[in-house]
Amino acid sequence: MPGPYGMPRQSTSGLAVASMVSGIVCCLPPLGLVLGLIALPRIRKQQQKGTGMAVAGIVLSSLATLLVVIGLVTGGVGDFWRDFKKGMDEAAAEQSTLSLHKGDCFRIKGKLETYTSDVDTVPCTTPHEGEVTGSFKVAGFTEWPGEDAIDKLAEGRCDRMNTAYALDTWAVPEEALVYYYIPSRQSWRIGDRTVTCAFATEDAPFTRSLRSDASTLDAHQLHFLRTMNAIDDVIAEEPDEDADADLAANKAWAAKMHKAVTSAGTGLRGHTWSGDSAAPVAKLADQLDKAAKKWQRLATAADSDAYWTDYEDAFDALSTDFESESRSSLGLTGTLEDSGGENV
Repeated sequence: MPGPYGMPRQSTSGLAVASMVSGIVCCLPPLGLVLGLIALPRIRKQQQKGTGMAVAGIVLSSLATLLVVIGLVTGGVGDFWRDFKKGMDEAAAEQSTLSLHKGDCFRIKGKLETYTSDVDTVPCTTPHEGEVTGSFKVAGFTEWPGEDAIDKLAEGRCDRMNTAYALDTWAVPEEALVYYYIPSRQSWRIGDRTVTCAFATEDAPFTRSLRSDASTLDAHQLHFLRTMNAIDDVIAEEPDEDADADLAANKAWAAKMHKAVTSAGTGLRGHTWSGDSAAPVAKLADQLDKAAKKWQRLATAADSDAYWTDYEDAFDALSTDFESESRSSLGLTGTLEDSGGENV
């Protein structure tokens, strides 16, 4: 409603409002004091409202300024800032498992088998229990399928993701486990379908990244590892029952080994190697040819006794000693002892 005719409406001083707000917020204590001192004479001169707000701003800002001065003298401000910064750093590090991405290293809260919804991400050069190798969406279910069904799916997919993530298997510690986070019944209800795969350890923490894929390897390293890892893949398929119990299955596996070893030798020769790696890789290819003959003999064994006679020779022909020099020349992990892992 307008004031009396002929007289301007009495306005409120903006400086007074700003003074009081600054005094309440305390972000810049002296600011409210200065604004209030400027506002008071202008309010009287311009017949504005806001004297009480300006006085309140001056009082609050004066108290805040006094507290800051005391804090600086006693060191309280420094302690506050350090605690504040530490809290912010911890908050930034803590992430939902849903927000983890490939290549993230993280600390696991509690034991591996304990369900959790959040983790602390850390630089991969600092001690950590887990490293994310990738993720995928669960598909093919119209309703919650149960943990067992997702576990079964995750186990196979995450094993393949971990293998593709760490092609330099000699650099993967023996204690590294396939690990994953799966949707819970509760998170499934709100649309969570993501399985996050990782390497994890229950023993000594990792202190470096385990990543060795196309993003970290050069063309020569990548070709070498893909070629040689094909042999390891077939080794892992060795039948559970030995030759005495199932000779046919073991001979069939030996035939696959012969094919894999032969292909590896061909693959090494089919690549143009640079620098100091050419000679050791050529020597390794020759050794693979010799090994292939031993595996062929194993695959054609007349009986289980003959199979066992040639079994050890076939594996000895693939000794890691023959591979170490080539790996070292390519800048890869040169010995299994470096990693504490196994060539499997």
